[in-house]
Amino acid sequence: MNHAPLLDVKDLRVAFGGQPVVHGIDFTIGAGEKLALVGESGSGKTVSALSLLRLVHNAEVSGQALLQGRDLLALGERELRGVRGDDVAVVFQEPMSALNPLYTVGDQIAEVLQLKKGLTPRQAQAATVELLASTGIPEPARRAQAFPHQLSGGQRQRAMIAMALASSPKLLLADEPTTALDVSLRGQILDLLSTLQREHGMAVLLITHDLNLVRRFADRVAVMERGHLVEQGSVAEVFAQPQHPYTRKLLASTPERDVVPVMAPPDAAPVLQTQGLRVSYPVALPGFKGWFKKGEFVAVQGADLHIAPGQTLGVIGESGSGKSTLALAALGLLPHQGSLRVAGTDWAQAKKAGQDRALRQRIQVVFQDPFSSLSPRLTIEQIVGEGLLVHQPGLSVAQRRERVVTALADVGLVDDPQRGGDWLQRYPHEFSGGQRQRLAIARALIIDPQLLVLDEPTSALDVTVQKQVLALLQRLQRERGLSYLLITHDVDVIRAMAHQVVVMKDGAVLETGPVDQVLRAPEHPYTRALVQAAA
Repeated sequence: MNHAPLLDVKDLRVAFGGQPVVHGIDFTIGAGEKLALVGESGSGKTVSALSLLRLVHNAEVSGQALLQGRDLLALGERELRGVRGDDVAVVFQEPMSALNPLYTVGDQIAEVLQLKKGLTPRQAQAATVELLASTGIPEPARRAQAFPHQLSGGQRQRAMIAMALASSPKLLLADEPTTALDVSLRGQILDLLSTLQREHGMAVLLITHDLNLVRRFADRVAVMERGHLVEQGSVAEVFAQPQHPYTRKLLASTPERDVVPVMAPPDAAPVLQTQGLRVSYPVALPGFKGWFKKGEFVAVQGADLHIAPGQTLGVIGESGSGKSTLALAALGLLPHQGSLRVAGTDWAQAKKAGQDRALRQRIQVVFQDPFSSLSPRLTIEQIVGEGLLVHQPGLSVAQRRERVVTALADVGLVDDPQRGGDWLQRYPHEFSGGQRQRLAIARALIIDPQLLVLDEPTSALDVTVQKQVLALLQRLQRERGLSYLLITHDVDVIRAMAHQVVVMKDGAVLETGPVDQVLRAPEHPYTRALVQAAA
């Protein structure tokens, strides 16, 4: 009986310009097995996996990668082209950038079937619909005619999986296949991969930093740190008794709750209050009706919210639930109906009276992706101090610089404010993801707001950095009495940060209440599904 592994990787080394980034790792994958390659950003997990097919530009790769006895690293480009897709397929992290925006998803899947399977265009079209149907996409024939931007995130990822399965590969490389998806969609995609893996008998190499996904999906796990494979074994063994300190650090990186109960007086004015808040967008009507009038899409309908001083209100829901629209309305960036008051002042009245600038000082925002929200052309001093130019223009250059350095110290970027000037002339690209998010928080805090809108503040970060940023936000809330409107799809973040929670779906508030009550004994079926998917 042959027990040879499907893939046997020996002494894999990867370097760029002579600088090693992967240092001689070894692992195997058996036929039909699910192996998770785990680590933080920069650990080398994605580079290691994609280097097996030589998909990393300018990478210097050595070692062996035996796929059923054939060394992938010794194959010529022509031979390797036959392996890609046929024997080994890839599901990339972000389908919106991996799919061609100029072609329908059906055309892109059909192209693979014609090139790899030799099908006629008519046969490829029929097979495409069958593949899409196997991934659970509703109305697969219609979705095949859609362009990538016309599909939701979950549908795009299913289309990517259908394309990867087109040639019935023996091994599927899934590179962070659920990172950009909501918690409920993550569970659906994992269940889909498990089902397809069993039906096709293929092996899966899952590349991820999400330990909950590993526990739920994989048979074995291999942990990478700075290009080294530090531990591997069965999921049950590694999670129950991790041997390496780095593995223990990853497993201990679940967000911890360290917030104080809200002690605001009963008669204290709320920092944010909405009554019957409604936000809608005009949309074109189909047919000749669209010539004469516009339709309406209601993104938020009848939301009643209340945030007390020093309190965090968590808003959770999947993409399209209206939570980000709610955040933009709270910031005064969208027209709305109903009552919306910040620090006792109505947004609509403040705008009419030309007093909205003063109100904007009381509410600031920290966005999801700090790299795109921080201008690459401005220095740190200019970025963090920009709010002072608007709201406190009377400060001198020296006073403004002092305030910037103090803000950097408050968010933990500078140990000694006297020496913080070394950071001021740097640019955002010179910082890590966690440091950039701290810069975004410093920019928001420098004008002393009462309320911070946190729009997915940790979803782009690794688990260890996420834990650090949440601990920072908790400390700042305790020290400054800040209030937070926390927008997220991560139940663990809500559990760690929020005092009250609001559950939204399709623009409507389905459930609200104290965080312990809602998460421990959810009343609405949708809330129960969210909590269960995060378990």
